[in-house]
Amino acid sequence: MSRVPPGTKVVTSCPGVVLAPWGSPREGSRPRITIPADRSSAPIAPVGEDGAVSIEQEPHVAQRAHPGEPRWPMALAVIATGLLRATLPSQLRNGDAAWVLVVLEVVLLVALIIGDPGRIDRDRPWLRNLTNLVIGVITLANAGAAIRLVAGIVDVSSFTQNAKTLLAAGAAIWLTNIIAFALWYWNLDRGGPAARAAGTGSSPALIFPEMLHPQHVGADWRPTFIDYFHFAFATATAFSPTDVSAVKGWMKLMMMAEEIISLVVAILVVARAVNILK
Repeated sequence: MSRVPPGTKVVTSCPGVVLAPWGSPREGSRPRITIPADRSSAPIAPVGEDGAVSIEQEPHVAQRAHPGEPRWPMALAVIATGLLRATLPSQLRNGDAAWVLVVLEVVLLVALIIGDPGRIDRDRPWLRNLTNLVIGVITLANAGAAIRLVAGIVDVSSFTQNAKTLLAAGAAIWLTNIIAFALWYWNLDRGGPAARAAGTGSSPALIFPEMLHPQHVGADWRPTFIDYFHFAFATATAFSPTDVSAVKGWMKLMMMAEEIISLVVAILVVARAVNILK
């Protein structure tokens, strides 16, 4: 809130909106808003009874084309999910070999790199669909493991009798869940990384603090995978919004899903492990 001294003309950040006092400068004078005829549709800054002016800050969304972000952070995250799954007991992997998911992920990543070498800047439907396929495979595989983990804890299966095995499996599923949701956030927000690089993306579903303070990061700042991974990690640990705001309904539903999965896995695994250690 900024104070308008009596008798002072104030030009707001909204083009065409000017605040001027009523009459001559004197104590108790109230400001008025003048709008030129050609700017009659400009937004009006609200003025309080005491002369206070409240101007809301709009998030800065860069729409100019710029070099795409590097692929290696996303690729490392994808490979990490395969390695985490390899550490799970065979009962949680549905009996498949430990290396199956890793090999499948490598094949799909190679196809993505061939189709879009270097930085991620080619916005092609088949590339987006292939990326969705990679993330979908990770999500389904981890969801199956999570369901079998919960069922095993409820039925007191053999692999839940060892506290170390149980905690390690729960941590692997919990961390994979974070990575999977980080990949979804990264690939869906504003049309995906290639659309964000080209400046053709849709309106943002997530408002990062850097978008509200461009003076600290530069006018061309755009979120990368690291930003989405941090957001997913904070969502899974805090079970509530942090410094990033979801402004679209589908994004809020995705956050709720991540929070529910993280909460259920954490509570059941920790409770069962404590019960074993007693």
